[in-house]
Amino acid sequence: MKATKTTIHAVSSWVRRQPPKVKAFLAVVTGMAALVLLRFIVHDHDNLFVAAEAVHSIGICVLIYKLMKEKTCAGLSLKSQELTAIFLAVRLYCSFVMEYDIHTILDLATLGTTLWVIYMIRFKLRATYMEDKDNFALYYVLVPCVVLAVLIHPSTSHNIINRISWALCVYLEAVSVLPQLRVMQNTKIVEPFTAHYVFALGVARFLSCAHWVLQVLDTRGRLLVALGYGLWPSMVLISEIVQTFILADFCYYYVLSVFGGQLVLRLPSGVV
Repeated sequence: MKATKTTIHAVSSWVRRQPPKVKAFLAVVTGMAALVLLRFIVHDHDNLFVAAEAVHSIGICVLIYKLMKEKTCAGLSLKSQELTAIFLAVRLYCSFVMEYDIHTILDLATLGTTLWVIYMIRFKLRATYMEDKDNFALYYVLVPCVVLAVLIHPSTSHNIINRISWALCVYLEAVSVLPQLRVMQNTKIVEPFTAHYVFALGVARFLSCAHWVLQVLDTRGRLLVALGYGLWPSMVLISEIVQTFILADFCYYYVLSVFGGQLVLRLPSGVV
């Protein structure tokens, strides 16, 4: 066990010393290796999408446990939770009118728990809410997402409102974690439950991204054609990749912190 920790520490120290370009290359290689592994061990790649939603739900449950046990919402971004509720509500609407399935049930459960978290932060635990740190302006993401959804959306036979709504929830999901990252950037210290929650989001984002990438590979690109024409198929993949890379840096330091036995995560300058 001691030898394992020594090896991990040596590897993490070596990675820390590398320039940003080398770190980016290592991240890409690691991601590709994980995709190859998932392709061989998960036969039905639709299960990856279900797993992503399940991990997101687990992350929300971690938040609920934090709020109930510690009676504080310090370090949490209300704005991130509100963006999450918006894209889940829109996606739930699209799911009801376009493709009612298991994802509908998972989204409904996640939306319910997210609304409960919002209620706790806004009313029950308002005194512990770090409003001065949660200073990300939502219009920076809401306006561009709405404009993108109007301009670039699926070209299916569904109603235009439904197609724009579908695009909107894809774009909002990709950037919904940004306010939470801003809070962590402002505080530099992330307590355990919040770190677990954000790491769960990172895992969920990666599984969702892996689902789309592997589906495209397995269908030899036919899935992109099925999604429609124009820029929409590319934007779906770009959105998945963007939300994965947004959290990649944090997840890296989270893993180092866990293996180092640190309960509180301290982020270096420039992270997130």
